[in-house]
Amino acid sequence: MRPRSRDRRLENAQEAAGNGLLDRRVFMKGGLGALATGAFMAFASTEAGAAGPPEIPAGMKIAGAPLSPYGSPATYEREVTRTLIRSQPGTTGAGASRTPLEALEGIITPSGLHFERHHNGVPAIDPAQHQLLIHGMVARPLVFTVASLLRYPMVSRIHFLECSGNSGAMYQPTPPALTCGQTHGLVSCSEWTGVPLRLLLAEAGVDPRADWILAEGADAAAMSRSVPMRKAMDDAMLALYQNGERLRPENGYPVRLFLPGYEGNMSVKWLRRIKVTDTPTMTKDETSRYTDLQGDGKSLMFTYPMEVKSLITRPAPGLRLTGPGLYELSGIAWSGHGKIRKVEVSADGGQSWAEAALSPPVLAHALTRFRIAWKWNGAPTVLKSRATDDAGHVQPTRDRLIAEHGANVIFHYNAIQAWGIESSGEVKNVYA
Repeated sequence: MRPRSRDRRLENAQEAAGNGLLDRRVFMKGGLGALATGAFMAFASTEAGAAGPPEIPAGMKIAGAPLSPYGSPATYEREVTRTLIRSQPGTTGAGASRTPLEALEGIITPSGLHFERHHNGVPAIDPAQHQLLIHGMVARPLVFTVASLLRYPMVSRIHFLECSGNSGAMYQPTPPALTCGQTHGLVSCSEWTGVPLRLLLAEAGVDPRADWILAEGADAAAMSRSVPMRKAMDDAMLALYQNGERLRPENGYPVRLFLPGYEGNMSVKWLRRIKVTDTPTMTKDETSRYTDLQGDGKSLMFTYPMEVKSLITRPAPGLRLTGPGLYELSGIAWSGHGKIRKVEVSADGGQSWAEAALSPPVLAHALTRFRIAWKWNGAPTVLKSRATDDAGHVQPTRDRLIAEHGANVIFHYNAIQAWGIESSGEVKNVYA
């Protein structure tokens, strides 16, 4: 990261918290424009007048590359890939890969960088042969082909998807020496398009006594989860498209269940069966897995909405500050309970906090980008962010989270993240 130059406008910008955090209105209408004239002229050369105009680049002297059937990243950006790709020993596809959060901007994750989590690899499914069965406590068991699903009216929504094991390494007694994405990259955000599940359940004629459904995938692990009927009849969808194109195989092609705000494993990929039931099925994936062993030895089950969470993605481990000056601190926040109401940032280890600006759009069950200006004086410090959602949930400290749930847990970590800033500009994961 490179510091922004500064002028008199910057000196007059009001500090909102200790150690150089500026008022969030710097990034609101009018404030940013006033400050940008000079203070944010970060990379313009001051020697252009003396050196003359830049030379004509080589690309203006020869014909460019031909047209391509499908776009690819720029050659200079091809190091931006999924990260910490790990499979269970002895397998090739039972594991996870993570989104490089520190390399991205905005709120939409490119489909090719969306995190992966598979229990037995990615199945190769011919959409012409795939079928979805709805049965159980229904008046009319139905079988849908992919072609028939594509004829239904669809909705499009922007939502995050987070693995319940995201950030699980933060339960360790020492902070992991990993990049931001390697630690927290089991979360991504896309525009999902598909058929509201309630339409199909209505056609099948759900028994009024049925309070649950079982969703099962067509992978070799037969991943399956019980889902409350109230969620199935609310905003659940059968997703067929992601970011405008058909789902990619690693994200559930040709059809997946999508449950906005719920833990990621419940949005069952490669969906092949929905069984309507009166009780939860208690499958292997919701008993031996995805339960939280508490400090008192009891297990917490059916933890559905992902809790409110945020983290600063710039600066973050994997990036480096290049000297004292003005920086934009930027990050993401999200909540399975609704919209993000505010994000506060601290540049002095939590002694004081300033409210960051939220970049539109601010949507329910979606990543929200926040920004705040920071004058770094070059001294070591600790950066933190703390999110609050519109249901009133506030992101807890790490100490409080562990005190309430114990350290046996590997799922549902949502504590405040602290980044230590060294005088050299290096960024480290710290417990503070």
